[in-house]
Amino acid sequence: MLRFVDDRLSSRSILYLEKAKRGMLSSSGATAIAHYLAAHRDGDRPGRLIQSLKSYLSSRTLTGTEVFGRHYLLEELISRILSDLRLRAEEQFGFPVRHATIGRPVRFVGAESDADDAFAVERLRSAFLRSGFDSVDFEYEPLGAAYSFQAREQQCTSETVLIGDFGGGTSDFSILELGRNGERKVLRTSGLPFAGDAFDAKIVRKLVSPALGSESLARGGKGIPAVPAWIYANLERWHYLSFLRTRNVLDLLTTARKRALEPEKIDSLLAIVDEDLGYQLHQAVQRTKTALSQHESAAFLFAGPDAGSVELRTSVTRAEFEQWIIPELTQIATAVDSLLASTSLEPSAITRAFLTGGTSFVPAVRAIFESRFPSRVVTGDEFTSVAQGLALVRR
Repeated sequence: MLRFVDDRLSSRSILYLEKAKRGMLSSSGATAIAHYLAAHRDGDRPGRLIQSLKSYLSSRTLTGTEVFGRHYLLEELISRILSDLRLRAEEQFGFPVRHATIGRPVRFVGAESDADDAFAVERLRSAFLRSGFDSVDFEYEPLGAAYSFQAREQQCTSETVLIGDFGGGTSDFSILELGRNGERKVLRTSGLPFAGDAFDAKIVRKLVSPALGSESLARGGKGIPAVPAWIYANLERWHYLSFLRTRNVLDLLTTARKRALEPEKIDSLLAIVDEDLGYQLHQAVQRTKTALSQHESAAFLFAGPDAGSVELRTSVTRAEFEQWIIPELTQIATAVDSLLASTSLEPSAITRAFLTGGTSFVPAVRAIFESRFPSRVVTGDEFTSVAQGLALVRR
């Protein structure tokens, strides 16, 4: 198993780009975050942190982005992360790494058709080939989790297992028949184009954005919002926040502050955008969501790196959070029921339901499965099970 510089078994798909005398330097994962935070501590913001690049793969309109005056294709940016992974693997294992077995969601973020999914797969394949791999195979992520579950359990009897794999941007499900000698038969797969990021977005919308002026009005008494709603929509998708840091947006917010009834809230929004604090804001949201998985209420605290630049303090209960995410919970429940119906299986036919991915910690998500498969829900290796299972795939 590949280990990274911080001795973890996983690496976040984050890219940090910074100017150099000749072109541009890039770093990924924990190194990218360290460089980004160091730049902020030094009071310097020469670089750009780009996050969740895989979320854009199905978009035919987003071909890339401009960085330091040059346009980079999305595939080119993703390839920089993949190249780092390949080089780290070669250094650790001591031999060339030229083939990759890749997990893919059943339904990519933003995909509305099979054609969109195929388009996303080919863009991802292109990124791998650009990064030095000679060949790439794809496997559904919930099946990777199933392989990991099968290897870990080493069951002595045959089982019918439901896998729920909850990533940041997608939720994937599959039902498999697993044999005691390692046999496996996929009965059905399905997926939803949202997961943990959608839950984070609700925390931003309901808890954070109002503190940043989303409900504030402009002077004049005509009920006109001080800031356009699309600014806050981008704030909800934390990987979009870095794209707000443009001269046009900063000018718009500066003007909005002058006419706002609550200018101090617009000041906080300006600081987050201008100082490119999307990563720190996301971390604060993540801490709150994690706390709500363990306690009935949680505090939300966000502070900028510079004293006095921006500070947000509030609190939320688990009941409030679960009310906010009812639409997503309903879709997850419907997807599970539809998957069972498509295989003509009753819930009692599922011997175990294996949940993996960070969102599987959310009590309301677990409750969906506990209610259908009582005493049969298991979890484990929430952040690495898919990768571990893919390593067991034989072509």
